[in-house]
Amino acid sequence: MVKVGELRAFVGDDSVIDEPGQMAAYLNEPRKRFHIPAAAVVRPATVPQVQAIARWANENRVPLIPQGGNTGLVGAQVPLRGDEVIVSLQRLDAIRDVNAQAGNMTVEAGVILQHAHDAAEAAGAIFPLWLASQGSARIGGLLGSNAGGVQVLAYGNARELCLGIEAVLADGRLYQGLSALRKDNTGYDLRDLFIGAEGTLGIITAATMKLFPRPVGYETAFCSVAGPEAALELFYLMRERTGSRLTAFELMPRLGLDLLLKHQMTPQDPAASLSPWYALVEVNLMKGSASGALEAALAEAFERGIIADATVAQSETERTRMWSARELMSEVQSKEGASIKHDVSVPIAAVPRLIAEGSAAVARAIEGVRPCPFGHMGDGNIHFNFSQPVGADPKAFMAREADANAAIYDIVLRLGGSVSAEHGIGQLKTGLLERVKDPVALAMMHSIKSALDPNGILNPGKMLGSAHKAVPT
Repeated sequence: MVKVGELRAFVGDDSVIDEPGQMAAYLNEPRKRFHIPAAAVVRPATVPQVQAIARWANENRVPLIPQGGNTGLVGAQVPLRGDEVIVSLQRLDAIRDVNAQAGNMTVEAGVILQHAHDAAEAAGAIFPLWLASQGSARIGGLLGSNAGGVQVLAYGNARELCLGIEAVLADGRLYQGLSALRKDNTGYDLRDLFIGAEGTLGIITAATMKLFPRPVGYETAFCSVAGPEAALELFYLMRERTGSRLTAFELMPRLGLDLLLKHQMTPQDPAASLSPWYALVEVNLMKGSASGALEAALAEAFERGIIADATVAQSETERTRMWSARELMSEVQSKEGASIKHDVSVPIAAVPRLIAEGSAAVARAIEGVRPCPFGHMGDGNIHFNFSQPVGADPKAFMAREADANAAIYDIVLRLGGSVSAEHGIGQLKTGLLERVKDPVALAMMHSIKSALDPNGILNPGKMLGSAHKAVPT
């Protein structure tokens, strides 16, 4: 039994929530797959308070779940057992420093991603981690899950954008790894242990992140392509013609646009014509760079028969409409009923095979299923979703989820891919991780967990599963 009164003694009454109704916002994750209550929610306002919570939990063997904006999709940020205390980092939301000239900013874990964008842009720079939930996702959670987003192609994922980490360890000690250094070879890179660890090794309290020069504009196009093979050819051409200025290359099927129009989630079709597939392409315009590179590449693509046509954004309104169609692609599927979702990646050259073989395999397993694969073709990360057959019973459809999963994951692994590209493991994929991870790598992960959290209080049951134990020699 968690002694909530002891928590209140060192963080204050207003920082602890133990009434079920008031905890609901911290328990209701986006996909509503997990429904376990928490013992309490604690909301520290300072790093020393986080340290005190960790010391108390370690001494009393109380499991802690670090939580940012509660936008995770694999259940890493919500309870698994019912006896956990959620440590919400929302009140640690200070932007400690912004240095656009040096190309970095130091922010606390509870800073909302959109606020980080705003702070960077106010200083004349950009923080290029963009994703659909940026209005609620927070820096600590994004680092804990090693979030990706739509500009990984040019800037990398959360790990590649992070220069340094500050984190509270399981016993309350503070790892002071904040740094703006681009080069540091003094031993192990401890920063990377915490990024992508989903709060199982420590509680991230702050980070130093990279900033980049702000573009003076964008060239954005919505291109009609016959299929993923043509989209891949277009990607190669765009990369060759625009180089590092190519910041995004997103793939979408016509089904996704039809659903957006059907459910009135977009005011008008962003595409120039009906096509089975589309590629959303964006190129940054930097100070001193010539415009027109995108249109020149599109003209060549048209001449070579790679694209049928394209709409080029002529205003920020049109650009926003194009990106809105992409960002709503997953959400709109919920309005069609049940949806089986996969967050996977393969080598870029294998994306067409993944989509063709995966769609065919699941169609054989589930008659009438509607494949809706979309996502970050430029970095090989496809959100391979399947909408239920028209008129089907949602529960009956979801009962076939294991069949769809087996089909997709078999193909992904055969193509040298990953069963979790950017959403993480959480509690949803722990069994899957145990099956697909190299045994030596898995043993190393268990060893690191045991060394940093010997009492197993940090997010138990997540990532490594409930069977975590000291690694056998």
